[in-house]
Amino acid sequence: MILTVAILLVVLLALGLLLVPIQIFIDTDAAQYYVRIRGLARVSLEPDKKELLRIRFKTLFYERCFYPITTTSKPKPPKKKAKPKRRMKFGKIVRVIRSFQVRRFVLDMDTGDYTANAKMYPVFMLLNQYVASFHINFENRNRLLVDVRNRPYRILKSFVKH
Repeated sequence: MILTVAILLVVLLALGLLLVPIQIFIDTDAAQYYVRIRGLARVSLEPDKKELLRIRFKTLFYERCFYPITTTSKPKPPKKKAKPKRRMKFGKIVRVIRSFQVRRFVLDMDTGDYTANAKMYPVFMLLNQYVASFHINFENRNRLLVDVRNRPYRILKSFVKH
């Protein structure tokens, strides 16, 4: 009886993890860049006063910061002989990318050149009506906002398809 309940809980937990949404969020205006597995973990890129970049890893009861770009150099360990890498097929990569849903995409751009902005204006107006939110401005303002989501079962499904 206890064993069946434990197996049932493990199966339900595994199914729940397959349905948890994964979010990739980029907002250059608010300086927010993160990947989040809702309710479980979040990895965010943040500016730092001492270093150039800080990566914050946050889970339920654990938080850790990493500094991938440091000003001091550490001695590198000797390289081991690398195993041959397995390459993914291009079609499989495309299927995985297509499994993601773009929830929100906003591009507000100024190239700094009035003629280039004027040439891009009709293209951006067309894209704004049919694709996503594209804007060209003449005010030296640039912004990118991307909100992409997926679920692990959709990624696995794209791997399994032939």
